[in-house]
Amino acid sequence: MATSAWVAKSKKKPKYSTRIVRRCFRCGRRRGYMRKFDLCRICFRELANKGEIPGIKKSSW
Repeated sequence: MATSAWVAKSKKKPKYSTRIVRRCFRCGRRRGYMRKFDLCRICFRELANKGEIPGIKKSSW
C-alpha cells in the first residue's frame, strides 16, 4: 500500500510531463500499472477473478 502522501504527490501536476506517476486507483501501487484499466496487476487479477471487470475472463487452453 502506498502512503497517502505519495498518492497525493502523484496527483499534483508535475513541472515536466515526463515526471507523471500513474498509480492504481484502488491501492496506490505504481509498479505493474495497466493504463487501460487504471489498475495495478494485483488488483486487476483480483477483480478479474471475481468477474468484476466486464469483457475479461481467465484464459485456459
